[in-house]
Amino acid sequence: MHDIHIDPAQFRRVLGHYPTGVAAITSTDADGAPLVLVVGTFTSVSLDPPLVGFLPDKRSHSWKLIEATGHFAVNILGADQVALCGRLAGKGEKFAGVDYTLSERGLPLLAGALVTLECTIAWTHDAGDHLFVLGRVQDMAIRREGNPMLFLRGGYGGFAGAE
Repeated sequence: MHDIHIDPAQFRRVLGHYPTGVAAITSTDADGAPLVLVVGTFTSVSLDPPLVGFLPDKRSHSWKLIEATGHFAVNILGADQVALCGRLAGKGEKFAGVDYTLSERGLPLLAGALVTLECTIAWTHDAGDHLFVLGRVQDMAIRREGNPMLFLRGGYGGFAGAE
C-alpha cells in the first residue's frame, strides 16, 4: 500500500461536519491551583472496567500539567455554558470568576456542569499529533439536566432532537 496525502485543512473541514461534545478536563497542581483543558474528543470507552478517553494535542501545556497529577475530572458542559467554555479555553487566568468546588479527591468540579466524572490516568498512547488518554472512573455524578454543548463546523450550540 502507498501513502496517500490528505490535506490537513480539508481533513479538518470534512470532519467538522460531525458534532462533538465539549468537556473541561480539570485537576489541581501541587500548590492546589486549578488546571483546565477544554476538549471536544471525550468519549466513553468501557463499562467494565469503567473507562473514558479523550485526545489532547501533544503540544498542550495544560495537558502536561494535568498529566503530571495522575488524575483528572471531566466536566461535561451544557449548551448554556458557551461563555464559560471561552473563558476556560482562553489565555491568562482561566479560573478568575469561575465558580467551582473541590471534590474529596481535590479535583475542580465546575458549577453548572451537566455531568462530572473523576478519573485516574490509566495510560496514554501516541496518536499522531495527539495523545489518547484513558482514564479509570473513580466517581461520577449527574449534576443537572440539560442539553450538552456541541461543537460543529467551527461553532458551539446545543442538541435539537429529531421529530
